[in-house]
Amino acid sequence: MTSTQVPFTTWYLAMEHEHELVKKPLLDARFKIRECLEKQFEINRFFYQFVGCHWEWTDKLSWDDEQWQAYAEAPNRRTWIAYVDNSPAGYLELSKNEDNVVELDYFGLARRFVGRGYGGGFLSFAIEAAWQWGAQRVQVNTCSKDHPDALANYQARGFSLYKTITR
Repeated sequence: MTSTQVPFTTWYLAMEHEHELVKKPLLDARFKIRECLEKQFEINRFFYQFVGCHWEWTDKLSWDDEQWQAYAEAPNRRTWIAYVDNSPAGYLELSKNEDNVVELDYFGLARRFVGRGYGGGFLSFAIEAAWQWGAQRVQVNTCSKDHPDALANYQARGFSLYKTITR
């Protein structure tokens, strides 16, 4: 690392049992979450950019339609969209591997909805959805470019840190 590079840390977290979830309720009745039952890769691409633009999500920006479609419309992937007063507020993506490990691949709120108290309840919903999907383990990773409270929110919901990588 040169003297001008800023260290970048990725934290890997897991939840081994459903009872480890420390649920935070969604107290605002205006906050609604709906699963996208008709898979449309354009939705995933939109929310990846809409939510991720503030957190330097860049790994999929160069993907073409075929790559997005293969990714977002895979049978082992599910997507939910959060709304506040019927306005898109965020999204989450879950994927499940052959060992029934469910990964919270993407999770976030649009900048306008950050700091309003939705994150903990929305994350609780995501974790519950993973367990309801038959997870044997739920995993997530976050990094130093994500929201400053992301790691704390994951840990507050019951995730345990199992690996840290700093580059």
